[in-house]
Amino acid sequence: MKITDLKCAVIGEHPVVRIATDEGIDGFGQAEFWKPFLKPQILGLREFILGEDPTDVERVMLRIRQRGAFKPFGSAVSVIETALWDIAGKAAGVPVYKLLGGKVRDRVRVYNGGVRFPFRGYDPEDYAEDIRRMKASPEGFTMIKQPIGFHSAMKSRVPGFHYGEAQREGSHGMLERGLITERGFRHIVACVEAMKEAAGDAIGLALDCGPGWTFKDALKFARAMEPHDLLWLEDLLTGDYSPYVHAEMYRDLTTATSAPIHTGEQIYLRQNFKPLIGMRAVDVVGPDPCDVGGIAELKWIAEYADLHGILMAPHGTANGLLGLAALVQVCATLPENFVAFEYPIATPPWWAEIVEGLPSPIVENGFVSVLERPGMGVDLIPEAAKRYLGDEDAGFFD
Repeated sequence: MKITDLKCAVIGEHPVVRIATDEGIDGFGQAEFWKPFLKPQILGLREFILGEDPTDVERVMLRIRQRGAFKPFGSAVSVIETALWDIAGKAAGVPVYKLLGGKVRDRVRVYNGGVRFPFRGYDPEDYAEDIRRMKASPEGFTMIKQPIGFHSAMKSRVPGFHYGEAQREGSHGMLERGLITERGFRHIVACVEAMKEAAGDAIGLALDCGPGWTFKDALKFARAMEPHDLLWLEDLLTGDYSPYVHAEMYRDLTTATSAPIHTGEQIYLRQNFKPLIGMRAVDVVGPDPCDVGGIAELKWIAEYADLHGILMAPHGTANGLLGLAALVQVCATLPENFVAFEYPIATPPWWAEIVEGLPSPIVENGFVSVLERPGMGVDLIPEAAKRYLGDEDAGFFD
């Protein structure tokens, strides 16, 4: 089998990859809806994989892996990797999890990072109400992650939140940092207390915090959270879109508090997880398969983390339904350090109409059943998807 073409279309803001072969088997991969700008980078990798056997996934990856970088520029390599696995599974007539060593679980727990409701405000009662709405969501989530602090509009909507100047809203990935005021600090703590009361002890609560905190603020906050039995505090120091890790600083934070510390969504490749894991600098790592280099890369990191007693909770909120399928396949195979992955939503909602293979409902009681169709288990429906292609992508399925 040989790769005959690599195409990329932007479908509902998601860059979607299609790898075609001389045996008529196509593989698909999908990146976050934040990244429509990736299309040229993805197409720039075409020349390096044409003529290769897509079922020799690692051999193909050796040709392009060095051409990625920290989020968002590992995504082009990562989505090609998932498309290769999709082809390999279809060619073998088995779900991808079989090619990754087989599943160790029949259903995979998810945590809610994507099912969201409009905020009325940013006071404690607003946060409590948001938790109550997520608790009532039909997916039956057992874990919820809530953005706060520098990873939320709180930094610009709460007067006097920090001593810096708030950046413009809507600038996803802006690395805003600053010293939090006493008023801002007390406000965050009050919001967390209100959310915990609304969640009760049946729902695990995680906080997506930054990045952006000073070390002293991060340590003070982590210690203030110790009585609340949170799942984790994510990206306090570095994280989303940070092109670096600061493993030593994370180690100092983690060893000084009993609150679980989490990071990793922006990191590209296993080598860049080595210091975090090797020095046990965090309690939980959360690579995103659409940023880290793909699903095999994610599994390698999970196994290395397991050897060091570190938990695994992969990121993925914006990865779409093809990204959801990839997460299900790989997380079915992970060691027992796996906690849950972040549930990707269909954005826009019509995405649910252009794919086949997903269960209905997708999530039941906080779990997704492992998909058993060959490949990733989910396929685009060309005739349904064509109506959402722009003129420049009209030949995507040809």
